[in-house]
Amino acid sequence: MLRRFAVGALTLTALTTPAIAQQTVSDLVTDFTLDNGMQVVVIEDHRAPVVVQMVWYRAGSADEKPGVSGIAHFLEHLMFKGTDSFGPGKFSATVAANGGTDNAFTNYDFTAYHQRVAADRLPLMMEMEADRMTHLNLDEDAIKTERQVILEERSMRTDSNPQALFGEQTRAAQYLNHHYGIPVIGWRHEMEQLNLQEAEDFYKMYYAPNNATLVVAGDVTPDEVHKLADQYYGVIPANPDLPDRVRPQEPEQRAERRVIFKDARVAQPYVSRTYLAPERDHDDQKPAAALVMLAQLLGGGQSGYLTDKLVFEKKIATYTSAFYNDTSLDDTNFGVYAVPAPGVSLEDAEAALDDALASFIKDGVDPAALERIKMQVRASQVYDRDDVAGLAQMYGAALSQGLTVSDIQAWPEILQEVQPDDIIAAAKQVLNKDHAVTGYLMSDKEVTQ
Repeated sequence: MLRRFAVGALTLTALTTPAIAQQTVSDLVTDFTLDNGMQVVVIEDHRAPVVVQMVWYRAGSADEKPGVSGIAHFLEHLMFKGTDSFGPGKFSATVAANGGTDNAFTNYDFTAYHQRVAADRLPLMMEMEADRMTHLNLDEDAIKTERQVILEERSMRTDSNPQALFGEQTRAAQYLNHHYGIPVIGWRHEMEQLNLQEAEDFYKMYYAPNNATLVVAGDVTPDEVHKLADQYYGVIPANPDLPDRVRPQEPEQRAERRVIFKDARVAQPYVSRTYLAPERDHDDQKPAAALVMLAQLLGGGQSGYLTDKLVFEKKIATYTSAFYNDTSLDDTNFGVYAVPAPGVSLEDAEAALDDALASFIKDGVDPAALERIKMQVRASQVYDRDDVAGLAQMYGAALSQGLTVSDIQAWPEILQEVQPDDIIAAAKQVLNKDHAVTGYLMSDKEVTQ
């Protein structure tokens, strides 16, 4: 089960997702809704007799009740414990026996399950996925066994990694009230207490067709998928008690927050800064598009503004980056960080970072750099068309986070329309230390000034 993973931030840089591919594939996308409320998206690609099925539930760790952090990810593991029709371990074994692969992942805003198989095996995949949507069998033995698995996963992925622990602390400081401040995998002391009743409650509340999106991509037709989806998923009743998706929101941040994290295992200290930032919203994606371009201009590898200023010009850092997670149901974050050069303190690196950000706003956007980024976006539209699984993931994630098919398909053109003034306006709005968390990751032997 350790191969299944919790995804805390699906996109770490502005242009790493295939979200920009839609101008070239929108004509291959069909969407419809079943009578029970299940949304279905079909992405046709007939170059190989292969299909990807993904079921996305609009329930992630940020939808958990207080005190049961990690229950969304825990249930993801438990979904492989079997039903009357397909017993423990039989789901993945059946996929493998039919020449396919399967997996699952959990995010703040969703939980997703997927299989990749030969196209003629799609009916079997739908039968199995629909079966565990309603007939999951859980008992105390399954809870005890899988709870230990997720605790070991936390030990491996988080507790043994000072960067991951630092990230947890800075995120908790960023979100005082919203559940985005709680790790997807959960806090250890709450994970240790997760029980059968809590898992069943989460399952019965959120695992319903009217809270799910089915994405099928590959060698299929919309009519074929519609018929199969009606047969297997359409017979499942909707949950009439599905709650509105309303979460606690952040209060106004009135002061800068700082985190100093020391750990003997840290070999390379660095300074980070994350700012609260708007996400992509339905029918209002322009602010997010400007932030995508801002992140790429500041942190776009060797050609980024921060690298030019701090690494090459001032030689005060050995590495810099900027990132923005645009797909998020609620307010997201924009971040920058710098790894100081040997002999440079974290305080001096932070001061240089602040100076570089101020200079960027003062100097304005280099039109040539912006055009280069837009060309990269256009090229990515072509390359990403080859990745049918990536397209399925992009649609599923975006739809689970409040966007629509039309929003997704409009996104590439919105990115191309971003102007220098839009980027500077976004920088002035977001790059405000009073809305930020500044963090130092350092060895416990280091001291701050």
